[in-house]
Amino acid sequence: MKLPNRKPLFGVLFISPPRFRNLGEGTEHGYYYERKEREASSLLQSFAFADVVFPGVVYTREDMDQAVARFTQAQVDMVFAHFLSWSDDFAWIRFLRDMIPMPILFATISRDEPGFEDSLTEDRFIEFLSAGGLVGALEASGSVGRFNRPMMRTTIGSRAEVMETARQMAQAAKLRTQLRKTSFGLLPSYNEAMWSTYVDPYDLFMKAGPELRFLTVAGLEDVIADIPKADVEAVMDDLLANFPADDTVIRDKFFASVEASIGLERITREAGAELLVLNDIDQVLMRHIGLRPGFTPCSDASDVMVVPEGDIGGGLACYILHKLSEKPVNFVEPFHVDKRTGLFAAGHAGPNNYRNPEGKTRISIDARFARSSFKHAGAPFAWHVIGAGPKTMLHVSQQANGRFKMVCTTVEAVDTPHFLAGYSHGLFKPPLPVEEFFGRLIQIGVTQHYGVVSGDYTAEAEMLAELLDFDFFRI
Repeated sequence: MKLPNRKPLFGVLFISPPRFRNLGEGTEHGYYYERKEREASSLLQSFAFADVVFPGVVYTREDMDQAVARFTQAQVDMVFAHFLSWSDDFAWIRFLRDMIPMPILFATISRDEPGFEDSLTEDRFIEFLSAGGLVGALEASGSVGRFNRPMMRTTIGSRAEVMETARQMAQAAKLRTQLRKTSFGLLPSYNEAMWSTYVDPYDLFMKAGPELRFLTVAGLEDVIADIPKADVEAVMDDLLANFPADDTVIRDKFFASVEASIGLERITREAGAELLVLNDIDQVLMRHIGLRPGFTPCSDASDVMVVPEGDIGGGLACYILHKLSEKPVNFVEPFHVDKRTGLFAAGHAGPNNYRNPEGKTRISIDARFARSSFKHAGAPFAWHVIGAGPKTMLHVSQQANGRFKMVCTTVEAVDTPHFLAGYSHGLFKPPLPVEEFFGRLIQIGVTQHYGVVSGDYTAEAEMLAELLDFDFFRI
């Protein structure tokens, strides 16, 4: 089931001291509490990237109890906490004690200028008190250290800098919520050819969130049998209208590949899952379906992602990148390095997202199985070359101690024609000399599979790893 697309839901906690509240009567800029209300209103306008739950400026224990209750009832993705000036400890430590476990960003916003030159008049003295957020942050940091809550991050900087950190963390926090509400499907099994790619489904549920649904080839056959011919023809017409086809494509085999691809998406939806981890070289699949389905996603608007080779960790990496970016993601493994150019080739056979307009796609035969004995040998697939530009490359796997790890880097995809038959692929320049880059990966201890997406989402990935208590390695 595709989760509804929405903004992150923020609880906003602004803290001030009750003893200052009514200071400043008759001054040019008004009471202290009036100044804080104006400041809070201004800050709230900076949260355009999120929907906000704001209980008002918190002064007292009772205010804090109400704020905690509202955040909990609304099921916010995270809380943004900020001291508007110095404040008494009692409200803050009650929040740290009573707030349910969740991501919290404790932010200190530095003013561009103090707002006063001296404190020799009452008005300027109230403004001096009003500008004392640094005092509050330093005092509050002691309790941050003593409570040592998980999923808590601190940041200091200008309003623009703090809000960019908040935006990045908001995306990670929203994804943490989504991971706890979604399901992945596995069809039909792990891939016995690559043991190190396995992750523990129980640990996946407990530590990352998704529930795993085990699907069968028999179930897929039943779904395929119920697909109307007109639905298949409509997808074929869409594909031929948008992508060139090689002369080698045979229409009845094309039909079979599209039909099976639609079947993959439908069986995934019926299971209430968003991601299907397909063991696309499973012999039972190949004998009963007769091919490796080659056209997922079946439309630009598809709500289902399909990844190959039974790698749930690789699937999780792709899912994370898709949710962070809302862009098409490719599933790749590095093939070889070219020492002459400092580039490496990477890609993957089987299902891959071919609908990114930045790349190039042809409809061509699945060369690996073209000469096999399977029923639809030589059936076509969407042969995609990954488009040029900066990419985020993300890996997820499980370590010997049971902990999950994320490894993240940025690479530069370069423009290239189709050159690897049977594989969606691309050429990439890593951030380090190519052998040093892969030496780092091998030293960390990874598997061969990675998600790749356009843009830089390393900051968000690192924050998500922190929220999920994954080990994180950035290259």
